[in-house]
Amino acid sequence: MISAVVLAKNEQKSIARCLKSLSFCDEILVVDDYSTDNTVEVAKKQNAKVIEHSLNNNFGAQRNFAIEKVNNDWILFIDADEVVSEKLKIELSSIFSTKHQVPSTKYEKYLAYLIPRRDFFWGRELKYGETQTARSRGIIRLVKRDSGKWIGEVHEKYITEGTVGKLSGFIDHYPHPTIVSFLIKINDYSSKRAEELDKSGVKQGIALMLLTPLFKFIYTYFVKLGFLDGPSGFVYSFMMSFHSFLVRSKLYVHQKSGVPFVA
Repeated sequence: MISAVVLAKNEQKSIARCLKSLSFCDEILVVDDYSTDNTVEVAKKQNAKVIEHSLNNNFGAQRNFAIEKVNNDWILFIDADEVVSEKLKIELSSIFSTKHQVPSTKYEKYLAYLIPRRDFFWGRELKYGETQTARSRGIIRLVKRDSGKWIGEVHEKYITEGTVGKLSGFIDHYPHPTIVSFLIKINDYSSKRAEELDKSGVKQGIALMLLTPLFKFIYTYFVKLGFLDGPSGFVYSFMMSFHSFLVRSKLYVHQKSGVPFVA
């Protein structure tokens, strides 16, 4: 049996599609960071259980909180702007019996699973650049309770000492439908990331503030072949490099003049 966990804040436009793709799960929990739109109402209409809990700029802690609130041993983490593909649904159904808490014998040795994610931006699937690693290697999103924990305030990762398997079905990701929403998101995330770096003792100089975004763009657009994704690939690489600049510049200004990390 599988519990699905969705973290949300002001996701009324996308969360219904996400939750509909999770209908095969035995339990769906939405942990809402006190949305000011209709996210909670939409989630409840999709028969999801909703708990309101402050994010406090810590995604890792929010995911660990959610683990303690679900009823099943296996937990699937999906973001509000993601959808479980039909292939992944079939694959999960073949692994897990709805009558048991454990996967079939073939998969008993695994305590967590990498799931590949494919990103769609401006109506095009991105296959290169920034999103290439998540598409090819996958990211841990299916975990067994008590097999590890989520680490990191932003861009959190699941850390486990257990054996990690890999599924072949995709999570489909539909981020940033407009440039405005893209800018809002990277402004918010860059503030969180800059604060996290400051807490960890990272010192920011002006040279790295200027060079890090440039090298990131060169790496994602040219080395990782982002240009093969056409105009969508250019815009995505540019915006993510701008995100890197915002992180470094906010960190620099804060350390030089004490300006607070505000989104």
